[in-house]
Amino acid sequence: MEQVSNPFQACNDIFFKPRRVFATIKDKHNWSWLPFLILVSLTALPTYLYFNFVDFSWYVETVMVASMGDVSPAEQDAMRNTVSQSMALYGGIAMVFIGIPIMSAVFAIYLNLTSKIDEENVLGFTDWYGFVWWISMPGIIGSLISVGLIVMADSHELPPLVMAPTTLAYLFNIDMQNDWFSLLQVIRLESVWTIYLTIVGLVQWTALSSKTAVKIALAPYLAIWGIWAFFIII
Repeated sequence: MEQVSNPFQACNDIFFKPRRVFATIKDKHNWSWLPFLILVSLTALPTYLYFNFVDFSWYVETVMVASMGDVSPAEQDAMRNTVSQSMALYGGIAMVFIGIPIMSAVFAIYLNLTSKIDEENVLGFTDWYGFVWWISMPGIIGSLISVGLIVMADSHELPPLVMAPTTLAYLFNIDMQNDWFSLLQVIRLESVWTIYLTIVGLVQWTALSSKTAVKIALAPYLAIWGIWAFFIII
C-alpha cells in the first residue's frame, strides 16, 4: 500500500485516505504530535473567541438560570461575584489542554487492552495514545464551524452551545434546563467519523476482523451513552 510522505499530508489524508495514513503512522510514532497540536489548538480557539465576544453578564445569568435556578438569591449573588470573564476564559482553555489528553489516555488504555485479543499484537499504550490523536481529527470540523458562527454573530448574547455546534443539543435546540441536555451536548455528529476511523485503524494495525473492530469501536460509545440515558430515564 502507498504510504504518506510527511505528517502534514497525513493530517489531510486522514479524512480522505485513512487506510494509507494508518499503514504509515504505525511506524512513524513521532508524527502524532502534529494532530495533537492541531486538535487542542482548534478546540481551544472557539472558547477563546466566545469569551472575548459574549456579553458576559448575560452569559452568567443564562448559566445561573439553567444550573442554579433553585438556590437562594444570596448564593446566586455569591456566584456572580466569584465568576469573572477571565476565569471563564482561562478555565475553559485549561479544560481543553488538560481534559483532552486525559480522555485520550483513557481511550488509549481501552484500545491497548481490547486489541490484545489479537495474540500477535505487540503495540503498547504509547502507540495507541498516538493513534487516538489521529482518530480524533474529525473533532476539528466542529471547532471550525464554531469559529465561523462566533465570527459571523451579530449579537453578543450568544448561547454557550455555539462552542459545540455539532452536538445534538445544539442541532435540536435543547434547553439547558432539559433533563436530556447533559447527554445530548456530548453526542456529536463527528463521533460517527471517529468511530469509522477507529475501525479502519484497528483493521490496519492488528489482525482483528472487521466485525471485531466494529464491536471495539462502538462499545465505549454505546455503553456510556446507554448508561447515561438509563439514569436520566429513571
